[in-house]
Amino acid sequence: MARRFACPTCSRPIQWTDAFPFRPFCSERCRLIDLGAWLSEQRAIAGDAADDAAQGATGRGELPEDHGEPHQGHEDTEG
Repeated sequence: MARRFACPTCSRPIQWTDAFPFRPFCSERCRLIDLGAWLSEQRAIAGDAADDAAQGATGRGELPEDHGEPHQGHEDTEG
């Protein structure tokens, strides 16, 4: 017998079977509502604040400036 769970979004009871392909959610709508909550940062995993290294070299989440030096494999070639 399949176990019964509550949808994490709407609390509708569901079974862990192929009849509920969006499990643990009851529907695609509930799955998308949950995804939207994560993307809008209404939900988050608790932890320490990001340090400067995780934000990029400038500390503002930006990449360091390119100083005109060619990168390996990206040299300008004529042809």
